[in-house]
Amino acid sequence: MGRTSDANERLMDAALDLIWEESYGAITIDDICKRAGVAKGSFYYFFSSKSELAVAALERMWQEVSKPKMDGIFSPSVEPLTRIRNYLASMYDFQAEIKQKHGKVLGCPVMSVGSETCTCDEEAAVGNKIRELFARKRRYYESAIRDALAEGSIEPGDPSEKATAVAGLIEGILTQARILNNPEVLRALPDLAMRILGAKTAVQPATIKV
Repeated sequence: MGRTSDANERLMDAALDLIWEESYGAITIDDICKRAGVAKGSFYYFFSSKSELAVAALERMWQEVSKPKMDGIFSPSVEPLTRIRNYLASMYDFQAEIKQKHGKVLGCPVMSVGSETCTCDEEAAVGNKIRELFARKRRYYESAIRDALAEGSIEPGDPSEKATAVAGLIEGILTQARILNNPEVLRALPDLAMRILGAKTAVQPATIKV
């Protein structure tokens, strides 16, 4: 196995990769240990179960990858609707890159795990973490929508309901892209979101600096 100091990180990386490439239910602790290059006995030094590992890995992904990206794209220094457009446009670029690398659209790992675990009592801890991550992302959408409402760039409405609609659009189109194995359907996301929000003017994407 790797150094004790990095074995847990390797296990988390391996778990996320396998869950994303395959599915949460399909992979085993043996699979994760093999991918990580960590002895199975060492797995239990760090984690008591696959679900405990998944919760830790998802939180680490949020703190080290997702949150910095969201903070950059949704910076208050960027116009509200441009924040949303840039975020949605980045999804096409990312999934197109993933397909080129893996030969298939993988969608969102959080959505993939959530669809398998959120109604399963045995995986309650994983389901709770998924719901927590969804709520964190939704707050970014809602903040941008509130700012857009304040400046009058979208039609009046409840910001929470509008954020829910945008989140549903994202989840639905990402799922379509994975089912069809075609990232091209994601190109429509920014314009569809602007219609849902009732944007009053065309919004040009700004350069994304994350």
